[in-house]
Amino acid sequence: MVVLAQQQSLQVVYPPPKYQTNSDRVFVLGTAPPAKGEVLINGKPVKRSKSGHFASSLALQLGENLLTVSYQNQAVQIKVTRVSTQPELPPELGFAKDSLTPATDIARLPGEPICFSAIAKENASVSVKLGNQTIPLRPQPQQAQLPSNLAALTGRNQPFVQSTVGKYEGCTVGPGVDFSDNTKEVDLGKPEFQLTLDGKTITQQAPGKITILSPAQQQVVAVTAAAGVARTGPSTDYSRLTPLPQGTQAAVTGREGDWLRLDYGGWIKSQETTVIPKAIPPRSIIRSIGYRRKEDRTEIIFPLQIPVPLAVQQSDRVFTLTLYNTTTQTDIIHLDDDPLIARLDWQQVAPGQVQYTFHLKKDQQWGYKLKYEGTTLVLSLRHPPTIPRSRRQPLSGIKILLDPGHGGKESGAPGPNGLLEKDVNLALSKLLQQELVHRGATVVMTRQDDREVSLVERQNIIDKEEPVISISIHHNSLPDDGDVENTKGMAAFWYHPQAHSLAIFLQNYLVKKLQRPYYGVFWDNLALTRPATAPSVLLELGFMSNPEEFEWLSDPKQQKKTARAIADGIVKWFDSVR
Repeated sequence: MVVLAQQQSLQVVYPPPKYQTNSDRVFVLGTAPPAKGEVLINGKPVKRSKSGHFASSLALQLGENLLTVSYQNQAVQIKVTRVSTQPELPPELGFAKDSLTPATDIARLPGEPICFSAIAKENASVSVKLGNQTIPLRPQPQQAQLPSNLAALTGRNQPFVQSTVGKYEGCTVGPGVDFSDNTKEVDLGKPEFQLTLDGKTITQQAPGKITILSPAQQQVVAVTAAAGVARTGPSTDYSRLTPLPQGTQAAVTGREGDWLRLDYGGWIKSQETTVIPKAIPPRSIIRSIGYRRKEDRTEIIFPLQIPVPLAVQQSDRVFTLTLYNTTTQTDIIHLDDDPLIARLDWQQVAPGQVQYTFHLKKDQQWGYKLKYEGTTLVLSLRHPPTIPRSRRQPLSGIKILLDPGHGGKESGAPGPNGLLEKDVNLALSKLLQQELVHRGATVVMTRQDDREVSLVERQNIIDKEEPVISISIHHNSLPDDGDVENTKGMAAFWYHPQAHSLAIFLQNYLVKKLQRPYYGVFWDNLALTRPATAPSVLLELGFMSNPEEFEWLSDPKQQKKTARAIADGIVKWFDSVR
C-alpha cells in the first residue's frame, strides 16, 4: 500500500496491502472525514454514510489490479492480484501442475475401484501404467463446478461451468494380490502416467503410491482424541459425522494421506488414533440396556464387548442412536417412567447395525453427552431446566454461557474506521451479561477481556460448564464477492436440531424488536454451534462491512438496546418451551 499524503485522514482498512484473491470481485472498505470532499475509487465517487464511512465492490481482472482511493489531496494505492482457479498447462508437452491423482498415498481393499485423473492439452492420448496393467484415461466433457460453502452467504451459490477441457479420467480394479503368506498389505508403487500428442510422448509418476490391503489382516485402531472428528471423506473439505468418543475401535478399510477410512464408513485423521497390535476387526453383541436417573439427566447404559463406532440423529421428540459393528441379543431393557423419555424402541436395521430410538415427551431437547467407560457406552440426556415464573427474575437458576467472538490476535472483521469486531463483540457481551444477571441468570463468559481463546478452549468451557444454553456473539462481514453496499441485517446460526428453536426465535424477535433487516437463519458447521452439551447458537448482529449498519452496531446506545432485546428474547423463548 502506498500512501500519498503527509497526514492521513483517509483510511482504508480493506483490502490489505498486496492482497491476493481468486474472486472476480473485491470490496474496498474505509472512512474519511464527512465534512468536505468526495471519496473516489479509481476516479469514481462512492456513496458514504453520515460519518463518512464507505464500502464499494469492484470487478477484478486476472493478474494485478491497482486500486486508487483518493480524498482531497490524499490517495491510497492498493495492489490486488486476482489469481486464476484454472489449472495452468505448461507451454511444452506436459501435465498441468498438481493435476495427477492419486495426489497422495492411498490404500484400498482388493476389488475396490482405483481411479486416476490428469489435466493436459486437448486431443492427447493419456494412459496410466500400474504394475502390469495399462489403464486408458478418457477425455471428460465439461462439468458443472460447485462454489464454496461461503457462497450461501452471498446468494451466489449456483453451479457454474468452468472449462475442464483437457481433463482425463479412468478407473480400474486393483490387481489380484496373493496374501497367502499373511502379508498385511502389498505396495504397488506409484502409477506412471503417459501423455502422447503430435508424435511426442512424455511420462510422469503420480505423487501418491497405491497399496492393496489384506481383507484378512486389517489394521485396528482406537480413537485417542476426546472426540474423534469423523468425516464423510478424506479431508477437511468433507462434512462432519457424529464425533467418535475416546476409545472407539474400528478396522481400517482404506487410507488416503494421513486419513483413515474406518469400517463403518467414516474417515478420521490417523493422528487421532492409535494402532491396536494383533487385534481383529471389532465386533460386539449387546444384551440388556441399563438406566440411571440423576437429578438433571437420564443416563442410558449400553454394555458392549468393544467400544464401537456410533452416530446420532435428532428430530422433534426423537433422539436416535445407531451402533455399528453390533448385533443384538437384547431381551430386556430397564427404563422407568422418566421425566424426559416416553419410550425406547430398538431394531437391528442391518447386519452389524443397531438403532435405538428414544421417543421424548417434549419437542425441545436440552443437550447430550456420549462417552465410553471401559467398553460400556454411556448416553446422558439432559432434563429440561426448571424455569421460574418470577417476573422480577425470570431467569433465576438458569446458567447461560456467553461467548464474545474472537479476541487477542484473532481480531475478526474490521469496520470502516478500523474498529475491530473482537472489541464490539466483547462490549456487547458485557452489556448482555449485565442484563441477564439482572434477570436472575448465572452467566459464564469465555473471555472477559481482549485475550485469545482458541475454538477448542471455548468448546471445552461449554462442555465443562454445561450451561442451559450457549450463545456466541459476533458481527458479520462478507467474502470478497459479497455485495457490501446492500448487504446488512441480523442472522442466527445453528447446527444441532436442539438449537433450531432458539435460533429461529431470537432471530425473529430481534429483527422485530430492534427493527433491523433480516439477513437469515443458517444451519452451519461452526465451532461454536457444534457443542452438543447444550443448545448452542451463534448470533451475527449486523455487518461490520456495511457503512450504515456499522454506525448503528458501534453506537454504545444501540449496543445497550441490543443487549436488552437479546435478554428479553431469551426470557420469552424460555416461556415458549416451558
